[in-house]
Amino acid sequence: MKKLILAVSITLTTLFGCGGGSSTSDDSGGDNGDIPPIKTDNYTLLAWNDLGMHCVDGKDYSVFSILPPYNDLKAQLILKEGNIDKHVTSGVTITYQSAPSLAGDLNTESASKTNFWDYALQLFAVKLNDNIGLAGNMTPSTAPQPLAYNNQHAWWEADGIPIMNYDDNGKKNYYPMVKVVARDVVGNLLATAQVVLPVSDEMDCQQCHASNTHINATPKNGWVNNANPLKDFKLNILRRHDDKHDISHYLQALQANGYHYSSSLYETAIQGTPILCAICHQSNALGTNGFNGIPPLTTALHALHANVTLPKSSLTLNDDNNRDSCYACHPGATTECLRGAMGKAKAPDGSPLIECQSCHGNMSAVGQHGRNGWFDEPDCQSCHQAGMRHTTAVIDDAGTLRPALDKRFATNDNTPLVGSNLYRFSRGHGEMQCSACHGSTHAIYPSSHEEDNLQSIALQGHSGTIAECTVCHATPPWTTNQGPHGMHSIGQRWVDEHKEYAEHNTQSCAECHGADFRGSFLSKTFSARSFMTEEWGDKNFSAGHPISCYDCHNGPYDD
Repeated sequence: MKKLILAVSITLTTLFGCGGGSSTSDDSGGDNGDIPPIKTDNYTLLAWNDLGMHCVDGKDYSVFSILPPYNDLKAQLILKEGNIDKHVTSGVTITYQSAPSLAGDLNTESASKTNFWDYALQLFAVKLNDNIGLAGNMTPSTAPQPLAYNNQHAWWEADGIPIMNYDDNGKKNYYPMVKVVARDVVGNLLATAQVVLPVSDEMDCQQCHASNTHINATPKNGWVNNANPLKDFKLNILRRHDDKHDISHYLQALQANGYHYSSSLYETAIQGTPILCAICHQSNALGTNGFNGIPPLTTALHALHANVTLPKSSLTLNDDNNRDSCYACHPGATTECLRGAMGKAKAPDGSPLIECQSCHGNMSAVGQHGRNGWFDEPDCQSCHQAGMRHTTAVIDDAGTLRPALDKRFATNDNTPLVGSNLYRFSRGHGEMQCSACHGSTHAIYPSSHEEDNLQSIALQGHSGTIAECTVCHATPPWTTNQGPHGMHSIGQRWVDEHKEYAEHNTQSCAECHGADFRGSFLSKTFSARSFMTEEWGDKNFSAGHPISCYDCHNGPYDD
């Protein structure tokens, strides 16, 4: 059992201020819900949650567990002066602590909000003190807790933070916030950030497995009808599982792993021992190997339920164009996990332009045999390529990703392991993590949730991708193609000096400014900009304007 908890800690880690450096200003502001300043003269601190939404089993772990409270916080501290050795990797302390949401909600402990700590020993083979997570980090509180530097990924991290989606008054809040603070060795404030640690308990299966709901999910021995709704649907699931699968063949293997189960999962649970699903079903999320002959957990769940029709619905969960089919189990109808730029995109009729299935494929594709759950995931280049922005990453019902025509917006190959190229581990310009500038998976900037956007607004004055060079550069460097994604410098100097480069590199210009050089979504300004030209006078552009050769010239070849 010790081997399991080690694997959990390691694998979930891989998954799942004003003034300068001499400032001694108090950074404790924000208790009234205000967002403290996060830009300083000398440093920029960028922080993010790795997945955009973490799931937990909720308040009750006495029956079975799929996912424990385990949230991941990442950060990068950037020195603004100079253009080399920008990352601050030592000689500082970076901490996290609870911060109020915009509504004033504060979340400073978790042990009173779930019974996870009562069952951690039986489930994960480790005795945990209240509010301590599986990786040793604490629930955010008023006391600062440290992040550690990870050389492999070039980020600061605090993984396995056990946070719940309830504030200290018992009110549901899926977006609790933390303040991240960087100080030098003598305690001087360098920079702060305030970010969301999103968490949801909507993965609860009650629509079909609560007693007396979906007739096709009725156990052979009838519904459990337990008075506690948090136990009821879980017990029904175990009873239904026992109807289909005899676990007696695995009792010896379970015991060898330290799990003393009864003749059935249902009997085991009602006798007081909760079930860890990932012991039998291999799980990359929890780092378990499972047993031979038993499908991985993600395969079993998605394949089994692909053709289920929800109560009060005419659509199966396998429907290609229905985000609600995913939200039936994943967070969720209330949480609306897919809340970033892709989730917000609308078709002309107002309907969602991009669904979960647009990137992941349908439920059968996610549950197909041989898929490596948590690592076989969509990549950026399947949609963002050759100057185009596709609205689907997959090209068939098997979930095959569109081949990439170029790598301008590509994730890193073989990251974090061979055969995988995950966005949440990829980095680009200046070794910056993609998530540091673009936001977390499922919450890509700009998000529909206001608190997701606070960091980018505070850093650059507007929501969306961190796109202003001055966020990380005191003096932006001059380059023709070494900026993020091969971009040139922006600003007055480029206006003054771009002529010679543009005359000899029109194809390069066309990649972002369009084949007709009249601008495209790739040449849109993120904020309003004004430039001065000798020949055409002042030029003013509103935010979102697609910069074109025709804004100042009569086309690209006009002298």
